[in-house]
Order: sequence, then structure tokens, then C-alpha cells
Amino acid sequence: MGHELRAALDAVMDQRGAWPDRSPWIRHAVAAVPREQFAPGRLWRWDGHTYIPVDRTADPDAWEAEVYGSPDTAAVTQVAGGVPSSSLSCQAVVVDMLDSLLLEPGHRVLELGAGTGWNAALLSRRAGRGRVVSVEVDAELATAAAERLKLSGADVAVQVGDGAAGWLPGAPYDRVMATYGVDRVPWPWVEQTRLGGRLVVPWGRLGHVALTRAADGRSASGWVQGLATFMLARGSDLGRNFRQVRAAAPDEQERPFTRDLAPLQADWHLRFALRVALPDIRITIGEDDDGLNAWLHDGSTSWAMLAAVGGGTVAYQGGPRHLADELERAWDEWHALGEPELYDFGLMVEPGRQYAWCRDAITGPRWPTA
Repeated sequence: MGHELRAALDAVMDQRGAWPDRSPWIRHAVAAVPREQFAPGRLWRWDGHTYIPVDRTADPDAWEAEVYGSPDTAAVTQVAGGVPSSSLSCQAVVVDMLDSLLLEPGHRVLELGAGTGWNAALLSRRAGRGRVVSVEVDAELATAAAERLKLSGADVAVQVGDGAAGWLPGAPYDRVMATYGVDRVPWPWVEQTRLGGRLVVPWGRLGHVALTRAADGRSASGWVQGLATFMLARGSDLGRNFRQVRAAAPDEQERPFTRDLAPLQADWHLRFALRVALPDIRITIGEDDDGLNAWLHDGSTSWAMLAAVGGGTVAYQGGPRHLADELERAWDEWHALGEPELYDFGLMVEPGRQYAWCRDAITGPRWPTA
């Protein structure tokens, strides 16, 4: 089952150059550990309004299409309160992050977020039997992942616990890999990594970073490696949505917004830079008959809407902060820095502080993380 779609997905990855040359083991591991072996019998598909179930027994073709949709498509495996809470991550991002990990045979690995177990199986394929510990906060998911891993022949220890605390009994680890997004890297992850060890973490909701623990053990730092949008840690406070924030702060300021919004939609380097400079601001882009529109809010008290009107754009904003103004200042700062790419950014993690930096961790500009 799934052989043709699996081969097609492999071919698309090959055509895109998405199989990393420095880590040929990853392609072999993906071929040896099929995604469908780690997908539950019920998946969830967004129909434009809500998530609807896709059952393997009722519609096996649709189920397979969810598992092997495209390199950039995750298969949603769990929905809570109408929002996805777990998934079989998209293959391209999993491969990219595994490449960033620089994993070698014999390494001890800590994975945060077992999910379906597929990523742990790939890690085990490289590191070896008994070398991977995976922590999952959801006991039901942990049990299912452990069963799938056992059936696949992978020897992985799946532990139930809060991933933010890591797993101290198995420390120190040569490699640490998180499968869910964080705005701040938990210090226990660094503490439980050996000196000189490597951590790969989805950070800032738009990218993943590879950090190396310093020789003195008092920090970890490294570069952004690529784009990655992952679900946040369970229990993350997402705050109010745009409509709720606007309803709580109805007073509006109105002014022309003369900047072209096209880069805000298409330039991910700009989007990442804005995420670094404005860590608490959520930006959504949409298009209607009049043109591009943008909605900004801080999840709490302030909002802005950049609305296409009559061939131009008008900024409406409410609350104590003027988010359209903040957006323009951060955008100008990015221009002044020479429009750095997302790969020009990095992250420094210390026990009492964390900050993003651009081009140089010591002398470059810095921004505190959320």
C-alpha cells in the first residue's frame, strides 16, 4: 500500500534537490521507514471551513493522499477544539532538520515530541538501537508511537512527560531535536546536551535553528537553517485572535499606508526579519478584488489592518500600540541592514536571556526573543 505515492514523493524531492548530499543516510532511512506505517487510521483534512475526518477503511485512496500529499504537506493526525494538535510532519522539513542535526551512528539522541513516532524511527535508523529517547506529553500519543516503533523494529524509549523539562535520566545527549515550535528554547534542553553537542529546534514559528552548546556549558548558539512551521508546545498561550483584539480595542486611527504589500506576502526573508523584530506580532495576508490586505495583532490589546481601498492601501489601527507604525519601522530596519536573508540570523541561548542576532553573534544587532 502506498508504493506508487511513496515513489512519486521521493521523485519530487529528488527533482527539487531536497535530498541532502551531505546526509545520504536520510533518503535511505525514509525509504526503509514508510510514512504510512506511522499514520493512524483516521487523519484530518481542512476543507476550507473545518477539519473533516479521512478514514483509511472508508476511503483508502484519500487517506494515502493525505499521507503522501507533497513534500511540504503535513498529515494532521489529531484535532482538539477544532485546531490541529498533532501531525505527521511534512517530509521536506523533517529531512531538512535531520540534515541540520549532523547525526552520526552511536550518538545518544533526545527527541522532544514523539507524535506518531516516525521521526524517532528515522533517528534510530541512524543512531542505532537503544540510542534514542523520545518524550511525549500526551500519554495516548506516546503509547501509540511506542507500538508503531516496536512494530517497525525500532528500539526507541518513549517516555511520557513535559518536553520542556527534557529527560534528565538519559543525559547527557549528543544530539537534541524538537518536533514542535518554541519561542524560547528551554534551558534544560541545553543543560542535557553534552559540551559541543548540537540541538535542532523549530523556533520563532517560521524557522528552525541549529545550536551548539559552548565548551564552557553556559550557552548555546547557532544559525537559522531553514523555514519550518510547526505546532507550538501543548498549553502555549496563543492569546486572543484578531477579531477578539479588535473588539476589545475598537478605537481606530486611520492613515494612508504607502508601502507595497507584495513583499510582505512573497518575501520570506522579510517575514522572518519582521518575526525577529516584532516577536509578539501575528501577521496574516489575504487578497480580495481590491488587492492585498494584512491583519496584525499582538494577541492582547492592539491591532492593525492594512486594507486595499481604491487602488491604494489604508492603515487602520487600534489599541495602545500602533502596530502599522511598528511594522514600518521594523521593515525600514531590515532595509537599513541590507535586507539580510533568514540564513543571516542566529540565536543565542543563555540561562537568563535569549536573543536573536544578525550576521554575528557578538558584534551584530540583537533582538530579545519573546
